[in-house]
Amino acid sequence: MLARAFCDDPQFVWLMPSEQSRPARLRRFFGTLLRVEGFGLADIDVVGTEDKVAGAAVWFAPGGWPPPATRQLRALPGYVRAFRKRVGKASALVDAAARMHPRTGYWYLACIGVEPATQGQGVGAALLRYRLAVCDAQGAVSFLESSKRANVPLYAHFGFVAGAPLRLPPGAPEITPMTRPPRPPAIGGGEVRTDDGQ
Repeated sequence: MLARAFCDDPQFVWLMPSEQSRPARLRRFFGTLLRVEGFGLADIDVVGTEDKVAGAAVWFAPGGWPPPATRQLRALPGYVRAFRKRVGKASALVDAAARMHPRTGYWYLACIGVEPATQGQGVGAALLRYRLAVCDAQGAVSFLESSKRANVPLYAHFGFVAGAPLRLPPGAPEITPMTRPPRPPAIGGGEVRTDDGQ
């Protein structure tokens, strides 16, 4: 599902320019992220049914990003197979993003994706609301990088503040780091909603 959701994402179009090979390479990328680099370290929030995932968000808890060097080395072959000759460009992108991450403990939204057929139906918003309520309850900052300009206002609606775009190699798409301070809990409390108010 994540591979389908990110198939038209500007950063992956730049790093995987072949439309024919991009779906398989994205599956390898997300497989490496979830099964190797993030396994046991990342929290994965999912919206869907037992047999169909409508959306997912991958978060690293405070202190969980970046993963230990040994984990990064184990993940490297999968990323090399995913990015092939552009693995150097992918590494430069990761390095540029790392310089913009907060310096203290924070929740890092590594990726959030929605099945293309269900985009625009509130799935992504439900995923964000759920984890941001956790961040607020912990008094924790949250951080992400938006690779689509059109998504910046959406994240701003949830309290994220845009920083200066990353300094990337020529030809790279614009990527905007965004940070969200925790919000105080609402007066009267109440349970966390994980959908559009239903």
